[in-house]
Amino acid sequence: MLRSFLQVTAAVSALALVPIASGAMAGVDTNSYRELDTFMEVYNQVKANYVDKVDDKTLVKGAIDGMLAALDPHSSYADGLEFDNLKIQTDGNYGGLGLTVTQEDGAVKVIAPTEDTPAARAGIKSGDFITHLDGKFIVGGSLDEAIEQMRGAPGTKINLTVVRPGADKPLQFTLTREIIVQKPVKWEVKNGVGIININTFTAQTGEDTIKAIQAIDKQLGHKPLGYVVDLRENGGGLLSEAIAVSDVFLGHGEIVSQRGREKTDIERYYAESMVPGDLARGLPVVVLVDAGTASASEIVAGALQDHHRGLVLGTRSFGKGSVQTILPMGQRAALRLTTARYFTPSGRSVQEGGIKPDLLVPQLSDVDYKSRTVLREADLRRHLINQDKVDDAVLEEDARADPRFSLTAEQLKKQGVDDFQLDYAVRTISRLGPKAPQVATKAR
Repeated sequence: MLRSFLQVTAAVSALALVPIASGAMAGVDTNSYRELDTFMEVYNQVKANYVDKVDDKTLVKGAIDGMLAALDPHSSYADGLEFDNLKIQTDGNYGGLGLTVTQEDGAVKVIAPTEDTPAARAGIKSGDFITHLDGKFIVGGSLDEAIEQMRGAPGTKINLTVVRPGADKPLQFTLTREIIVQKPVKWEVKNGVGIININTFTAQTGEDTIKAIQAIDKQLGHKPLGYVVDLRENGGGLLSEAIAVSDVFLGHGEIVSQRGREKTDIERYYAESMVPGDLARGLPVVVLVDAGTASASEIVAGALQDHHRGLVLGTRSFGKGSVQTILPMGQRAALRLTTARYFTPSGRSVQEGGIKPDLLVPQLSDVDYKSRTVLREADLRRHLINQDKVDDAVLEEDARADPRFSLTAEQLKKQGVDDFQLDYAVRTISRLGPKAPQVATKAR
């Protein structure tokens, strides 16, 4: 189970997994100790005089959270369920039922069951309300506690009582937990074009992208006209997997550089480190991006754009150009710390400004696309400042109207188009690529 909406600090990321560093106190000087004395004085005053008794764990956790919140929006301390969620984000699997849930008026509401999971096979539906777990009434309780109870070791059972709008009485389900494997990559073929939708960068994303290309070739019996790599609403994930996906489409050259605090602290990553050659064989590639395309996704889009390997189409991306390192902090806890900025092969930082599409294409099939509030890195409090001083015009240009895109959502619907950006990308590939026979859409 995952929350219905992850906070931006958790959802958009390029993560580097490393063991905890030794010599962590090297940066502590005399002035630091003076500040720590002040902290301990406040701590002791709170312990002695606060109106209610407060345990040490609460105070220390609050102090840690406050310290990291003073840095940037993406540094955080994760323990308990937050640590589990972070591990799911990187591993791509967990033991549970396969439900995405939220809380509404104190009740746990099902957003959707994941395909081919215990919840989906049992018939649990979107809009159901879970009222009891193993006979215990959970309405009014904590969503985190309900999620923790539904997760668990594969093979163990749990009983759910569900209230379904329109049903005469509550429904009873007994489910057996399984390893729920998230599918970071989905594919389909449309009009001879291979469409690869990458929704997150977990440990399987690079490998699954290769499998998608192979599956598209197998279905067609030959290479497609080209590929659409859909990175919309992809908040990021593992840096290593962003490199692996870029490597699939690049035969040579730098993919991304990672630069730390010191000027000499630069690490570069190159193509052909994981995959030999360009698996797409030089066929046209269109990369779809939007305001939800962040961090690891921007690494892929920026690499293909800088190498002129893919045409970036859509709207300006989120603009998160920093890397977070995950440092273990004991059992079921970790520090997620911003340790570097990343740069595209040409030396661009996407921090604040994001990836500017080669072709700005609004999502006309979204009725509210003009008025919908869009949140990007530049809107977050204490976000890192782009050291290259991004031109404000870049941040504002999304608002410019383009006379080429005048159809309404209703007009597009009558034409059978429910995703204008994807449709435009497919038609662009069709214009760029060689002629190929038309095939029916088949999704995986």
